Amino acid sequence: MSKRVLITGGASGLGKALAEQYLKQGCKVLITDIHNERGEQTTKTLRQWGDINFLMADTTRDQDWANLVSWVEQHWGGIDVVVNNAGVAAAGRIDTMSMEDWDWIIDINLKGVVRGCRAFTPMMKKAGRGQFINIASLAAVANAPTMSSYNVTKAGVLSLSETLRHELAPYGISVSVVCPSFFQTNLAESLRSSEASLQGTVRKLLAGGKLSADQVAEKVVKAANKKTFMIFPHIEGKALYLIKRYAPFLYDLGLADASRKMKRKLDSAR
Repeated sequence: MSKRVLITGGASGLGKALAEQYLKQGCKVLITDIHNERGEQTTKTLRQWGDINFLMADTTRDQDWANLVSWVEQHWGGIDVVVNNAGVAAAGRIDTMSMEDWDWIIDINLKGVVRGCRAFTPMMKKAGRGQFINIASLAAVANAPTMSSYNVTKAGVLSLSETLRHELAPYGISVSVVCPSFFQTNLAESLRSSEASLQGTVRKLLAGGKLSADQVAEKVVKAANKKTFMIFPHIEGKALYLIKRYAPFLYDLGLADASRKMKRKLDSAR
């Protein structure tokens, strides 16, 4: 039987690329997104590769998750893979970032993943199998200055994934967490920042990524099929993770230097 895969934020970027990868493997795919027109267009584009459907859904709304569960039960009778991919970006110093923006990013990046796991765990438990693939970021393990709200949400996704990895294993459910570095995607569309100069910096980093969304998706699906827990699509990302773990003094020196440079940049922009 072909796998049944649900992908949030699937209308563009990494979500769209992941959908294409799974379709090429013969899977049935349901993508969700808050952008209806973009979702419909993506569905038409990817239909050449296989069985794909789209439902408009907001990952911050419990009712939308209930609707997704109902659709999956009615049309597929179960689920094999849930990819919690939908996310947004934010940048700003701790004393300039508003609490409204903190609430916004936590509700989408962290609680959206929590809702996805809560919604589909009962179905997976009943079937005795399933997989959650939670998209975090290298920011989950390497906490760059001026990105506190984004870092916190991605670290939370990593912590949640590690918890569920062990909690759900006895039920036959596996969990993977993806920690990509910067890559070419449209994440910058959602960017909120309390300081204009940071917007340009973040957009430049995203645009300068060495890998495309398609390349990241290929690496993610390959590793997830092997049930790898922590997935680093970028070699330099895994290297940074290992440096922080085994040579923390080098990691701290690098971030201290980055922080000083960022201070000079932001102070000069005032």
